[in-house]
Amino acid sequence: MRTNAMPRARVRRRALLAGALGVFTAAAALVAPSQAAAAESTLGAAAAQSGRYFGAAIASGRLNDSVYTTIANREFNSVTAENEMKIDATEPQRGQFNFSAADRIYNWAVQNGKEVRGHTLAWHSQQPDWMRNLSGGALRQAMIDHINGVMAHYRGKIVQWDVVNEAFEDGNSGARRDSNLQRTGNDWIEVAFHTARAADPSAKLCYNDYNVENWNWAKTQAMYNMVRDFKQRGVPIDCVGFQSHFNSGSPYNSNFRTTLQNFAALGVDVAITELDIQGASPTTYANVVNDCLAVSRCLGITVWGVRDTDSWRSEQTPLLFDGNGNKKSAYTSVLNALNGGTTPNPPEDEGTIRGVDSGRCIDVPNASTSDGTQVQLYDCHGGTNQQWTPTDAGELRVYGNKCLDAAGTGNGARVQIYSCWGGDNQKWRLNSDGSIVGVQSGLCLDAAGSGNGAAIQLYSCWNGGNQRWTLT
Repeated sequence: MRTNAMPRARVRRRALLAGALGVFTAAAALVAPSQAAAAESTLGAAAAQSGRYFGAAIASGRLNDSVYTTIANREFNSVTAENEMKIDATEPQRGQFNFSAADRIYNWAVQNGKEVRGHTLAWHSQQPDWMRNLSGGALRQAMIDHINGVMAHYRGKIVQWDVVNEAFEDGNSGARRDSNLQRTGNDWIEVAFHTARAADPSAKLCYNDYNVENWNWAKTQAMYNMVRDFKQRGVPIDCVGFQSHFNSGSPYNSNFRTTLQNFAALGVDVAITELDIQGASPTTYANVVNDCLAVSRCLGITVWGVRDTDSWRSEQTPLLFDGNGNKKSAYTSVLNALNGGTTPNPPEDEGTIRGVDSGRCIDVPNASTSDGTQVQLYDCHGGTNQQWTPTDAGELRVYGNKCLDAAGTGNGARVQIYSCWGGDNQKWRLNSDGSIVGVQSGLCLDAAGSGNGAAIQLYSCWNGGNQRWTLT
């Protein structure tokens, strides 16, 4: 963790755009009654039907909470220690290992029939002070000794280890992160994997990272090139973990399945290791599950926490259970996806997008279908040129095949219709304050006036009523 369906009936509704992934995707994917009749009733059991696991990150300090443990024991068949197997927890003093908290989680999991993932052995973060004060050969040896010490304690008991965590930097460089471990030499990652293989030949050895789910991102490509190189040279890597912390800054993209497939084609297993989704969109949760189900080498899914209040991002309500332990709509969509194994259709809801200030709707002038036609405000009349359909990819479509499209990235850039092609200038984040923000630009959908014909443009977000919208 970085401390960073089946077709459904068309629904008409009026609501302030809600949730960072949008009220447009708020209804859970459904399965046919015949599927539900034969379905498993818990996440772990449903995942096991396809030979996969559905797990959760568990904190030792919460194992005295009966609501927490009841849900965890009932629903999940895999466990990852949230923090208790990290470096600072297991080796607080050099050469002096402490497994008390980690063992508490491991023993609870095994006593309740669950497998355990190990997280994590070599990482630039959550290092104890003694390790942060080392460098060069001394640090390299300390890393090797730590891997050997932890894996010896759990030899033959852990099914997967996140051997190395988060070694690539964010952004578009595709470079390695400038960490103390990286400064010991570029081969430190492969040394960690060779050490881990010798320490426990039976465990699957994984590389784990975040913001690597979108196939088009430089960080994803850099990780892919590393894994391909390792496989070609015989470095013992068995799997790749995709943390999948989806949020407004790093949204789910439908090419995640392509990412999983491409890594699996290299000859490694893949796993979704730390899943949480800002706003807990049921559709997005179902899509992620179906992406895993579509890739035969996807081992399973782990959500990063049990209830929203247990999450490291609790303010984003990103998990499957609310703070009281109640199942959320996202839970149902995940269970249905695990039981049915089908990909839900894009949302069929459509409606007008009405300006809060003006009361007028986003309209394609003269019902034009020509690429490049700038949209405007106009009196709402419900015509097809005012009917917008959101998709799981983040598009807003009109006429079925034209997308709301930003013609630039600066203040005043025109917003137009254009044939849908999947670019980030055609993707939008729908926020709880009613704003609609361009994924590419980070600017808000803005009405340049309030009367009929007022142009729709991009502009810096300032929370004005001309930048807030409702769906009818």
